Amino acid sequence: MSTEHPAVPSSVAVTKAVIPVAGLGTRFLPATKAVAKELLPVVDRPAIEYVVEEASAAGLDDVLLVSSRGKDAIVDHFDSAPHLEAALEAKGDQGRLEAIRRPSLMATVHAVRQDQPRGLGHAVLCAADHVGHEPFAVLLGDDLIDSRDPLLARMIQVRQKYGGSVLAFIDVPREMIQLYGCAAAEPTDEADVVTVTGLVEKPAPDEAPSTLAIIGRYVLAPEVFDALRATPPGRGGEIQLTDAIQALAAAGEPVHGVLFDGRRYDTGDKQEYLRAVVRLACDREDLGPDFRAWLREYVASLPEG
Repeated sequence: MSTEHPAVPSSVAVTKAVIPVAGLGTRFLPATKAVAKELLPVVDRPAIEYVVEEASAAGLDDVLLVSSRGKDAIVDHFDSAPHLEAALEAKGDQGRLEAIRRPSLMATVHAVRQDQPRGLGHAVLCAADHVGHEPFAVLLGDDLIDSRDPLLARMIQVRQKYGGSVLAFIDVPREMIQLYGCAAAEPTDEADVVTVTGLVEKPAPDEAPSTLAIIGRYVLAPEVFDALRATPPGRGGEIQLTDAIQALAAAGEPVHGVLFDGRRYDTGDKQEYLRAVVRLACDREDLGPDFRAWLREYVASLPEG
């Protein structure tokens, strides 16, 4: 594959994160009719805040939100709120004051609009001007990774060792692989790292090359932008990021995967969203003890079946 620039050395630091937030959130209607799904609360913080915090914790202090019309409130969440801050300060409510200031201190947050929903690959391509010719991370807002399991930091470490692009994988039952992008891969001398030899988007279970499923974390070489520009619409008539990364791998560009078995919360599905809220609430020092006690009593009172 021809590229406009020479390959970026693996030593170049990853400092930018791209977070697509242009989706309509139809699975959560009517709650998302007027509120972006990324702002739905997970306990007492919007889901998107967890994602930006994860990027910041991994050293990515430049965050680009790929948004759409009607989602300005997501960007506003990461701005200062002088009137609210003044009101809380006057009340002496230091805890809530720190909580509302925290998002604006996590990273420098920018936004660009995706003019029409043409797939994840197109959303990433919308970030090309902002990212430039640097490696960068892509974080999908439906996947929350527990802060105690620093997946993104590990992916950046793998990128520094091998160069190229790095994907995150989980191992799923074969009957579920049709819900994910899937990888053909070979082991390396590191137990949690594989070399990706091929990718396919949402294959039928009997056609899948493995049970390694891509989840919503990527560390990508900037060459992916050239690949995306050359990628025709694929499954669903959308430009698939998986297809562009597959083209890079086929052209001999390094693509590796990190096998993740840590704590992950899927907030894109109603039942998984509810489980995420319960699990995270149970782990909170301020809420957990009382909530766990109530939860045990409530579960014990439920009828069988």
